[in-house]
Amino acid sequence: MTNKSETIYVTGHINPDTDSIASAMGYAWLLRQRDRVDAIASRAGAVNPQTAWVLKRLELDAPYLLTDASPRFESVMRQLDTVLPDTPLSEAWSLASRTGGLAPVVNEDGKPFGMINGLSLFNFFRQVVGPHLDMGDERIVDIMSASCKDAADTDIPKFSANAHIRDSLNRILREEHIDFFIVDETGHYVGVCHQRGVLNPPRLKIVLVDHNEPRQAIAALEEAELLEILDHHRLGNPHTHQPIKFTVDTVGSTSTLVSELTAETGLSMPPALAGMLLSGLLADTLILTSPTTTPRDKMAAERLARWAFVGNGPLKGETIQSFGSAVLAAGAGLANKDPNDVVSTDIKPYEAGGYKFAVAQAEVTDLMQIREHLSSLQGALNDLRDKRGLDFAVLLVTDVVRGSSRLFISEPAPPILEELPYPPLPDGTREAHGVVSRKKQLLPALLGLLEK
Repeated sequence: MTNKSETIYVTGHINPDTDSIASAMGYAWLLRQRDRVDAIASRAGAVNPQTAWVLKRLELDAPYLLTDASPRFESVMRQLDTVLPDTPLSEAWSLASRTGGLAPVVNEDGKPFGMINGLSLFNFFRQVVGPHLDMGDERIVDIMSASCKDAADTDIPKFSANAHIRDSLNRILREEHIDFFIVDETGHYVGVCHQRGVLNPPRLKIVLVDHNEPRQAIAALEEAELLEILDHHRLGNPHTHQPIKFTVDTVGSTSTLVSELTAETGLSMPPALAGMLLSGLLADTLILTSPTTTPRDKMAAERLARWAFVGNGPLKGETIQSFGSAVLAAGAGLANKDPNDVVSTDIKPYEAGGYKFAVAQAEVTDLMQIREHLSSLQGALNDLRDKRGLDFAVLLVTDVVRGSSRLFISEPAPPILEELPYPPLPDGTREAHGVVSRKKQLLPALLGLLEK
């Protein structure tokens, strides 16, 4: 069985989109197949409606939820055997001889009672024998017949297995005890840990996909061991303590890069997983029509379609166009969506020119939908800016059918944004004709203003 500290978590950015989820799933699979490592696909947030639809369509489970990289108590826990409070002390002695001197005492209901260790045994013997040891005393059998509860230290600190170690360091350093109980969320025993392990926990091994900026990564990334980055966005990479494998390429999706690496090994993906990657590629490139699309993306789409549209797969009979249209439709539209979700589901934070800002994107099949949601979207965008302590926030609403967008900016907007090359409209939005890519079209325009 693989040691948990050797597990590699492959994770996309916070507020994950379909490409982020798909590339994490695909690259984790490739690492397992190619490198024979224990790689697990993870996600840094909830899946959006489009991704949820794709997962259901392909009968796949969402990746493991990993919102931060800070070590938890479960990472330093040992699941030692236990004894009951009324068990003879001789059994605790036997257990302690196998565990390095510890015998956890746990009630019948599964909750910790106390711990038998060297100090608790010494205190118990001192009470029974007294301050002066009679070398001729033959009561050892009687002493070992006593109940474990009589020799247990019942003041052992307890920590939740899922709790962050960093949040309890001050308490641990003040404690006189050096061994602790680890319990689940209901207070039931799951193991023990030692102070030495808590003060030097193993770092989570992380591979980032579809992003390289710390502001877009899982929390406490600095506490992890970052192994690799696979991405297709602008550089904003985090500081590392040692060299890592770093791949950032000019393609339309990270799913494209994963498919290329898979092909280089001579492997082909299972149909459902290939369909997942294809959905990420088609979503990011708007079915290969976005200005971010490259010839490599088109080749990758053909490759993934060949793997996905097989007779025994869930996408039998589909085409790139039919499947892509269904994927885009699953994520498009403003009806039945909370405005706060619209402005925060697909959002990325940035810093430039002394400004902190965020750019969100939502997809529709007709920009006429905006009319009914103008005030609610504007209000939600203003609230998001305030809650996140930003200088401004932007929402790009994109018509995935006609290839154009409308731009919302939180109010009041910084005066510098008046120079954006998108004409204002009477309803307060801006017309971004032909703009469909946040990465390649909108963000460069924003950065060009803020950094000049």
